Amino acid sequence: MKFLRAAAVAALAALACACSPKKAEVAPAGQVTIRFATDWRAQAEHGGFYEALATGEYAKRGLNVQIVQGGPGVNVPQLLASGAVEAGMGSNSFVVMNLAQQNVPVKAVAAMMQKDPQVLIAHPDQGINGIADLKGHPILLSDASVTAFWVWLKSKYGFTDDQIRKYTFNSAPFLADKKVAQQGYVTSEPYTLEKEAKLKPQVFLLADNGYPSYATMVLVPQSLIDKNPAAVRAFVESSAKGWHDYLYADPKPADALIRKDNPEMAQDVLDQARDKMRSYGIIDGGDAKAMGIGAMTDARWAEFFNMAASQGVYPKTLDYKKAYSLEFVTPAVK
Repeated sequence: MKFLRAAAVAALAALACACSPKKAEVAPAGQVTIRFATDWRAQAEHGGFYEALATGEYAKRGLNVQIVQGGPGVNVPQLLASGAVEAGMGSNSFVVMNLAQQNVPVKAVAAMMQKDPQVLIAHPDQGINGIADLKGHPILLSDASVTAFWVWLKSKYGFTDDQIRKYTFNSAPFLADKKVAQQGYVTSEPYTLEKEAKLKPQVFLLADNGYPSYATMVLVPQSLIDKNPAAVRAFVESSAKGWHDYLYADPKPADALIRKDNPEMAQDVLDQARDKMRSYGIIDGGDAKAMGIGAMTDARWAEFFNMAASQGVYPKTLDYKKAYSLEFVTPAVK
């Protein structure tokens, strides 16, 4: 389900212009307008941003934030590069590193998810007790995933491209063949399979096995950093507060806005996703335990870049540090 987000960025870029957000609304006096483009339709994985909007956290810090809902025709990097939005969501570290390679002046300024929610899902009772056991098994992957976390799986586990099977965002092929595994989000597909197919699958969170990508990053153009760094910091701080409150205070204000933007979203799906984000430490695990929600470090970015460069995804000479700024994470670790 959520992999449609990454696939949309990679495969449907040509449609982005047609789906560009409308002209920004006039901000109340003294407020700075920030149109924030998400990477897919409204869901719990965007909950902290909706919480900050619904509870007035952005407004308290002088921001007029307008969430631009993503979808299959929305290309967040293109919207940022063209100036159609002031900020956007980066699904994974490959997104912003690709921009750096292309010399596009857009940076990640915070990572709201310390752990990328990507998982591999396998059938129970097949002798698959860890990711390594999936070597040689067919795995259903989207095109976007083949150029993202599959790179890491090949590097760490020796997986080979002949294992790849086309994932069309339909679990029917997985259900039809017990030897097949598939991609998913820990907050989505496992619950759907258990609820609709009455199958409790084996679920392996890549992040808990060393996958170094961040997720749900805040991306902003360098021009905004130069022009109004205070607004960037205000957006990061408000969003971090929103994420804390969405997980540990009252999520109802955010859920109401999410379901307004995306009427197909069921409340039970939101509830279980929020539970998964808490139990797996998706938002406040890792460096966020000490540094706070949104944390990023040079060491983590270096780990990601070295992994990808070792597989030939990026030249080893790339100045990968231009993909991000630690100026706005608090406390900043440099």
